[in-house]
Amino acid sequence: MQPVLSESAEVVVRFNEADPLGIVWHGNYIRYFEDGREAFGARYRLRYLDIFDQGFTVPVVNVECNYKKPLRYGDTVVVETRYVNTEAAKIRFEYTLYNKSTGEVVCTGSSVQVFVDQAASLLQLTIPPFFAEWKKEWGVV
Repeated sequence: MQPVLSESAEVVVRFNEADPLGIVWHGNYIRYFEDGREAFGARYRLRYLDIFDQGFTVPVVNVECNYKKPLRYGDTVVVETRYVNTEAAKIRFEYTLYNKSTGEVVCTGSSVQVFVDQAASLLQLTIPPFFAEWKKEWGVV
C-alpha cells in the first residue's frame, strides 16, 4: 500500500481577499490551493524551483473547486494538500480546506500539473527521471 503524502498549511484570510460584505471571493480559494502546494513542496522537496532546477516547469492544466461554506475576512483556513499518484507524467493534488475555528470543511478540490521544458515548448510525455526518483524516495511507485 502506498503512503499518503500530505501537508497542511494555515492561511489567515486577508482584507483584500474579501468582498465588501467580508466574504472571501471565490477565486481566492484557488490561491489557497497554491499555498497548499507550496507547503507540500517545501516538506517533500518538490518546490517549483526544485522542478525548475531539473529543467522543467509544471503549469496547472486543470483545477476543480467545490465550495461548501464561506470564509470571511479574519478567518484562518487550514489547507490540507494530498499528493495523488498517477502513472502519467503529471502531478495531481487533492485539497480539503477547513475553517480552523469551526473545523468545518469550506472547500474541496483538485489540480493537475504537467511537465513542460523550460522554454514551454515541449510537453513531457514520460515521467522525468528526477520525478521517478522522487516517487521512489517517498514510496509512491
